[in-house]
Amino acid sequence: MGFFDEKKNVEEYMRMADGYDGKELIEKLQKYLPSGKNVLEIGMGPGVDLDLLSNNYEVTGSDLSLVFIDLYREKHPEADLLLLDAVKLSTSRTFDCLYSNKVLHHLTGEQLEDSFLNQMKILEPGGLVLHSFWYGEGSEKIEDLLFTYYKPDDILRLIPDDFELLEMERYTEFEKEDSFYIILKNKISSCYNCSYDIK
Repeated sequence: MGFFDEKKNVEEYMRMADGYDGKELIEKLQKYLPSGKNVLEIGMGPGVDLDLLSNNYEVTGSDLSLVFIDLYREKHPEADLLLLDAVKLSTSRTFDCLYSNKVLHHLTGEQLEDSFLNQMKILEPGGLVLHSFWYGEGSEKIEDLLFTYYKPDDILRLIPDDFELLEMERYTEFEKEDSFYIILKNKISSCYNCSYDIK
């Protein structure tokens, strides 16, 4: 059972994260992604960013925690939601954009590399990716939840060559420049049945 499979952990997280959202990240995304495109949020959590994204885009939320999905569906019964692992991303659907806000740092470097390869499989040609990370080095476990800290160069070494870097910048969430985001573009013309060697 994962950390966010327990309702008490989800409720604790929601209290801690109250008042924080990805509004600034979504504004960065809007410079590149026209309104009306379809966006998959990887690791939607309580759905705060999903709500913001839905103001301009056709959105699909996803999480590995049924607790988060069920809580969101209670308030939004018509929502398009998927139970997805952030590494495997096992869906036959494709999207114009993949978005995550402080989610992929729960993966090891090896898992993140596999996730990027699988992201290519569900991203439309010319599609965009925006992910944010905590800036730093090393990793730690807090209450059985893995936190891996990255620097921009670490991420650049993990992304497939078929991604083009559009923008990468540090920003402040809790402390000065404690975070950074990356915006990537799928350069290849067709990707639905890409053959990557995924562990």
